[in-house]
Amino acid sequence: MFPQRWPSWVCNAVSKCRRKRERRDQGPGAFFIAATLRGIRHAVTLRQQLPVVRRRDRCAAVDHILAAHHRLDVVVNNAGMLMAGLTEAFSAEQVARIIDTNAISWLRVNRVALPSMRRQGNGLLMYVGSTTSQLHEPFIGPYVASKAAGDALAEIMGMEIRPFGIDSVILVPGAFTSGTEHFAELPAPAYPAITQQYGELAKRIETLGDRLHAIDIANGGPLDVSAVGLAAVEVLAMPPGRRPLRMFIDGQRKGTEAIEEISHEKQDSFLRKMGLEDLAFPAPLTKD
Repeated sequence: MFPQRWPSWVCNAVSKCRRKRERRDQGPGAFFIAATLRGIRHAVTLRQQLPVVRRRDRCAAVDHILAAHHRLDVVVNNAGMLMAGLTEAFSAEQVARIIDTNAISWLRVNRVALPSMRRQGNGLLMYVGSTTSQLHEPFIGPYVASKAAGDALAEIMGMEIRPFGIDSVILVPGAFTSGTEHFAELPAPAYPAITQQYGELAKRIETLGDRLHAIDIANGGPLDVSAVGLAAVEVLAMPPGRRPLRMFIDGQRKGTEAIEEISHEKQDSFLRKMGLEDLAFPAPLTKD
């Protein structure tokens, strides 16, 4: 299924990405479910879950893979959690926690991986983002804020590491109404009394999953979550240096590709005016 030139741990990482799962964060001792780190564990026979909150654990994972393979080719940041509800009803601590999981954890993982990639002069950082970072939606405010933050960090870091031969690609899926734990055991807003003040509007939140499913059906049926893994495989097959910043896997067909084309055009023009054209990303993929 995978070209033999790719290290075995990369194949494991992509396989795990196909079964993307988003779990509730359990605080400082959480086990982030990130495809890369799961792949690293299996490659080096570390079968136990890896607590990546602590720097020494992240460093140990990277050191172990370097000892076994002498290089680090691909990192896939896939840690994530979801919150749904009226934004005002969430506490500042809840919002901080989801931003920590969905954005800052990416920075933590990259900081232990990038030194090796810079020494190598090549590598690939992949992220599992969300179309909500491009096209915002109501009732998932903390989630949207966290994914937008993660998307921005990934993009800016991507510019800064391009001169070292390191590619960055954000896989941008829409919502999956089945095959994930998106809508299971969502953390409730800390202030239900505020939710009650919104009256009938708050009841619409309960219908979000059904509405998304109806859109999927109208578009020919929902995508399987494995589409994210297949997109990762497609990215790996692309020539280094020519990979686009974002790959969209959007069953709801929101039109985020059109936003990406305009954004890239304006950003590329501005970077050229600033004399930073070497930091610009390749053009977005166009639909056939």
